[in-house]
Amino acid sequence: MATELEELLGFLSSPSPQITKAAVDIVRGLTGSEDGLQSLAKYSKIALPSLSRLLTGPKEVSEPAAEALVNLSQNSDVAAKMVEMGTIKMIMEILYKPDSSITRLLIMLLVNLTQLDDGIASLLQTEDEKMHGLHVMKLVRSFCRSSSESSDDPFEHVGSILVNISKQEAGRKLLLDPKRGLLKQIIRQFDSSSPLRKKGVSGTIRNCCFEAESELQNLLLISEFLWPALLLPVAGNKIYNEQDISKMPLELGSALAIEREPVTDPEIRVQTLEAVYLITLQEAGRSAFWSVNGPRILQVGYEEEEDPKVMEAYERVGSLLVDNSSTGGPSIET
Repeated sequence: MATELEELLGFLSSPSPQITKAAVDIVRGLTGSEDGLQSLAKYSKIALPSLSRLLTGPKEVSEPAAEALVNLSQNSDVAAKMVEMGTIKMIMEILYKPDSSITRLLIMLLVNLTQLDDGIASLLQTEDEKMHGLHVMKLVRSFCRSSSESSDDPFEHVGSILVNISKQEAGRKLLLDPKRGLLKQIIRQFDSSSPLRKKGVSGTIRNCCFEAESELQNLLLISEFLWPALLLPVAGNKIYNEQDISKMPLELGSALAIEREPVTDPEIRVQTLEAVYLITLQEAGRSAFWSVNGPRILQVGYEEEEDPKVMEAYERVGSLLVDNSSTGGPSIET
């Protein structure tokens, strides 16, 4: 005999739009509590296919179905089942349909699913050599084209997906591939006014810098965009003098010669300093850093910093520069 929950899930496939709508609304409500999530997780073999089918329906059913799936995907076991049943491929197909009205929710679902190794592999399409990286290229293109200045920025959570996939070597290699030019596109989004985008970009850059030993050349190929993204958040608030600016590339010096909005999120400042550290672990990376007057920028930024964790990150880079410097250039006093 079917339980009440099984009967409810059966109504998700009802031929009556009204019954389906009522059922999906109740299911969405259940996913809003821990008890409800646990109960539905036990019936995931029924719930997941039924909710997934509704994603292509009209907004009144696709939206609550997507919200329910986002909530359910917070459970790693349920998320693993979603990945196994091909949910990521399905999301990418629905995402780019002209009439899709649940873009933001689908992107949030991808964020949760790419917290799993299998989810990352699925999004990277590692099993299909011809299609490898296509999903990510589409997402990056959308991330860079959508406006973060409007109240509706459905692709802003793509930054979190990029952080997730760049935790794996395969993801970092894809983003760093100079033929695809993905990291260059992503870095340019650091100018966004969206804190979520900024954090996604800084986290992605930082993760990619774990490949600095083998991929330093590819990182430095985009130094025109890389150094401003890494150094402006930790440069402090002061306007730099002409002597300091004269030793910097134009794109960096121009930004430091005027008043600018400070990056208030300490996590972003830590991430950019960690990226600088990973680059300057390499001899060629240190040379490139000195060539843009990087030590002076960190010295000024450190003097204004108040957050203990960020100060610790400054000091880590500073000690590396002092230990490896053969010149009498500026250093961070710790």
